[in-house]
Amino acid sequence: MASLSTRLTRLLNIQTPIVLPPMANVSQPGLISKVTSCGAFGFVGAGPLPPDQLTDTLRTIRSNLNLSAEAPLPVGVGFITWIIEKNTPEGPDPRVTAVLNEHVKAIWLAFGNDNGRYVKQIRDQAPKTLIFILVNSVEEALHAANELHADVLVVQGNEAGGHGSATAPPLNQLLTAVVKALPDDGPIIVAAGGIATGAQIASNLTLGADGAALGTRFLMTHESGYPQAKKDALIKADLLSTARSTAFDEVNNTVGWPEWTDGRGIANGIIDDVKKGLDLPTRLANAEGSKGDMSRTTIWAGAGVGLSSEIQFTEDVVRELNKDAVAAIRKASLFIAP
Repeated sequence: MASLSTRLTRLLNIQTPIVLPPMANVSQPGLISKVTSCGAFGFVGAGPLPPDQLTDTLRTIRSNLNLSAEAPLPVGVGFITWIIEKNTPEGPDPRVTAVLNEHVKAIWLAFGNDNGRYVKQIRDQAPKTLIFILVNSVEEALHAANELHADVLVVQGNEAGGHGSATAPPLNQLLTAVVKALPDDGPIIVAAGGIATGAQIASNLTLGADGAALGTRFLMTHESGYPQAKKDALIKADLLSTARSTAFDEVNNTVGWPEWTDGRGIANGIIDDVKKGLDLPTRLANAEGSKGDMSRTTIWAGAGVGLSSEIQFTEDVVRELNKDAVAAIRKASLFIAP
């Protein structure tokens, strides 16, 4: 396939500036292995997994890619920082240590109060490991760039599925502001939030990003770990089908996220109950009574979910995204007068 060359592709030695972000429980080894073999870059979502399970996951990916035990592993692992802060109040985190022992290419840090602690652990143990830090504002971007010296900033707009900042601007505005605030030789930038097509990837590249992270699009693959019923819900969704709310975590008892964080998912009965003004005990009872169907099941999805309408193989998704991004950039170049 025709390749796109950006600072991100050169840094990661990949063929296309497409990133599979960490998604706990659904970024299966098969999905990450396939994304990698297709020339993109994938992250394991660590979620609450203990060190031994993370090690097993990475070794499965290593086996899938036919790599020796000592070879660098061309994938990353994403950590929800507040979870590791809670589990390891002091000292190096054993899960980070276990992952670094597997020679991963990159670590992604998000949603924490002290990312600097883990940046230090990574730099001390594996100084060549690349550090991706998710940011939701210009202030966070400047902190990650100037104080934490991140290699890559993941600039996440309000459109993103799953967890994110409740106050983040739309991606186009946030990305433009972050690019303006940083020097040309600053950290590499990956755009995230509602991206589902190659044309959107091209658009973000022209705004100054070096790559794009797509989560929901890869949930809609045969290799993803999303249950089929949730995949079916994604297929049926349109561009007005999602909402941001803390209610998704409230009814799933997955609270504990930083107070500025909420999540975007399919706006089903969970959101209807909030709009009705129901109190939390009633909403919890409704959710419990709806188990077994999708009416009050949390289905994480970005605002771009309506731009895709079928379940595809990962290889076809990567190829299509790259092809369409190349075509969009070529088309845009025609607007330049000779």
